[in-house]
Amino acid sequence: MARGRVLNEQGQAIRADHPYQEGLRVQYFREVPNEQPIPFAERLLYVDEHLVVADKPHFLPVQPSGGYVEETLLARLTRRLDNPQLTPLHRIDRLTAGLVMFSARPETRGHYQALFRERRIHKGYEAICPALPALGFPYRHQSRLVDSEPFFLMREEPDAPANTETHIELLEQRGAYWRYALFPVTGKRHQLRVHMAALGAGICNDPLYPVLRARAEREQDDYRNPLKLLAKTLRFEDPLTGELRQFQSRQLLDW
Repeated sequence: MARGRVLNEQGQAIRADHPYQEGLRVQYFREVPNEQPIPFAERLLYVDEHLVVADKPHFLPVQPSGGYVEETLLARLTRRLDNPQLTPLHRIDRLTAGLVMFSARPETRGHYQALFRERRIHKGYEAICPALPALGFPYRHQSRLVDSEPFFLMREEPDAPANTETHIELLEQRGAYWRYALFPVTGKRHQLRVHMAALGAGICNDPLYPVLRARAEREQDDYRNPLKLLAKTLRFEDPLTGELRQFQSRQLLDW
């Protein structure tokens, strides 16, 4: 039987014999035996009563999934800020590093969620990939992404109307590998990883694209060789104040 902890909004434990209480909000935290600690620390870049912006390290999940519950960015920040109402406004892959925004208050959460839903937030990434000397930059890549097999993969559907778009710029050249700026207009799962792989420049150290590595290799994190993908910038007009907000990750991709 799965085990876990059930807490109220104040973070206090709720017993199995707790009487019914109308309107009571509870939080369930599933326990994972032998959860592996992630040996990298997040960095808080901004905190106010409505919004939190964190700089996530490689390998740390944004929120609980699979074998990760306590070793997630959400769990760490909930404890650090003592705010059980903290909720991620978007996600980046576990293997990707960089900026993640959180809502700190349910009352204003919808205003910030609308930024993503209505594409009023500008996200910039950096990636290190093989050189693409035949491509002219800046370059716009559009394609249709659909679910693939195994279930956690995505693929491009040829000769179909596009549902994704990424703008690509060249930042730096170092022999066989270049550093690119990637600006996703849409936000499909694995979009940047699939797009770069489709162009013949799969992101360095990607265990999924363009070639799916063996399961045993995927499940053993190589901390010395992280995925060379970084969520570098966020820019948007604050829906509460109208102020232009710009955030930048302090991390750098090693060559």
